[in-house]
Amino acid sequence: MNAADLTFSAPGLFARLEQLDADALDNLDFGVIGFDGDTNVSRYNRVESEAAGLTAPRVVGQPLFTNVAPCLNNFMVAQRFEDAQDDATSLDDTIDYVLTLRMRPIKVALRLLAEPGKATRYVLVQRKV
Repeated sequence: MNAADLTFSAPGLFARLEQLDADALDNLDFGVIGFDGDTNVSRYNRVESEAAGLTAPRVVGQPLFTNVAPCLNNFMVAQRFEDAQDDATSLDDTIDYVLTLRMRPIKVALRLLAEPGKATRYVLVQRKV
């Protein structure tokens, strides 16, 4: 699978992300943050690392919504993942958002992806130009 073919808005993106190794994730042109059921970051690509100014070793293993990106710990983001998990439903929502932690406010699109029974959930970040 060629990561260059994947776009932020590609259909079926969850399944395709699951098949990519770390090098392929780094070749995507949008940020990828994968996290487990305890919200600990398990996947973090180069685009997100460079844009956020946080290295993968600093982020991986840390709770996403409290230590890494508390600006996402709200009803618009974290709560949607909780609701999907509680209801055992798929989540594939794209929302306009403003990131505010450790940086000047920046407009982004977030794509929230989760599938019932899957260990990893994703926040994808497309910075607006």
